[in-house]
Amino acid sequence: MTTSAITTSAGSRAATSTPERLPGKALLGLFFAGFVGILTECLPAGLLPDMARTLHTSVAATGQLVTLYAAATALGAIPLTRLTTNWPRKNVLQLALGIVLVTNALTAVSGSYALTLVIRFTAGLGTALVWPLLAGYAARLAPAGRQNRAIAIALAGTPVSLALGIPLGTYMAKFGGWQTAFWGSAALTGLVMLWVLATLPNLSGLPQDQRHRIRDVLVFPGVRTIMVVVAAYVVAHNILYTYITDFLAFAGMGGNAGWVLLAFGVTSVLSVLVVGQHIDHHLRKLVLASTVLFAVCVLVMAVFTGVPALIYVAAAAWGLAFGSSPSLFFAASIDAAKEAPDVAQSITVTVFSGSIAAGGLVGGLLIAGLGTASMTWAALILLVFAAVLVAGGRRHAFPSTD
Repeated sequence: MTTSAITTSAGSRAATSTPERLPGKALLGLFFAGFVGILTECLPAGLLPDMARTLHTSVAATGQLVTLYAAATALGAIPLTRLTTNWPRKNVLQLALGIVLVTNALTAVSGSYALTLVIRFTAGLGTALVWPLLAGYAARLAPAGRQNRAIAIALAGTPVSLALGIPLGTYMAKFGGWQTAFWGSAALTGLVMLWVLATLPNLSGLPQDQRHRIRDVLVFPGVRTIMVVVAAYVVAHNILYTYITDFLAFAGMGGNAGWVLLAFGVTSVLSVLVVGQHIDHHLRKLVLASTVLFAVCVLVMAVFTGVPALIYVAAAAWGLAFGSSPSLFFAASIDAAKEAPDVAQSITVTVFSGSIAAGGLVGGLLIAGLGTASMTWAALILLVFAAVLVAGGRRHAFPSTD
């Protein structure tokens, strides 16, 4: 399975020195663009008590800085992608990174909760431009037959940032306050902008007469199935991940949250290495394996809640399943909508980001209404449903290449 139909521009081949080699420096620029995007989104999660004191509000209210960011990304992905479809690709990426840089700096100097909410919403709009761009940009830079591997590299910044970037930002805050972490994120974004300027070719946007409407893309065979799978998978993940400390306290492991999350993070990074080697030729198998493995992990967490060793094993396997899921889903949506990759990516971003927010909401309602144990069973139902759709999507959504 390839995405060769994307590579319609002549400039997409100029980025590679040989037909077989991936443009490593350019893909590294896309990797770090995703890295700073997820870092900016999730950084407050590790700094909530200190930020709450500075902003004179509660920890719960400060946590909405993450929720609002995700909501802005979900709301902005489709309209902003359509607005910038015919702009040169590097110009769009640099604009988005510039917004991330400025909003990180403004967050560091803001002492007002209301102002910080506005800043964070604006930052979310910036990454609403980044996420739909990365996968399509990477695919156009890659040689024929290796587009999905390029996508995996470009989107690997997400699990690596979750595993390494956010803990590092939290560590930095211990020495200079939470503002130091945001200044560091702004500085890193500036360095990424310089790298992008030096290494990425400025591929053309899509001409006006080749632009597709959302409803046109949604009727492409397989696209709607992919989006339902993405929603079920990501909601299941965020039901558990958002309230992992509550689950661990329920399991009698309240003091082990850091170690459990470390196990999840390390295997998430390992997932990137494993999937990147096989994604071009085994996309269907990898998506199915990811979904089934995640479901098994949740089942273990539900049935063996009182066995710490198995919770650790399940968390590590969960990271292995989830780490490259963005790469898998974005690659699948590009394959299903080769004629309109940017629109397909914007829809995927909207579904992905909206599902993050929905997972947090559903998880909270489950805990309040049915208790902590209900989270695992609800997530399991969603994952079984997703696995059935993946298995049944052999013709269009997740076609077999065997």
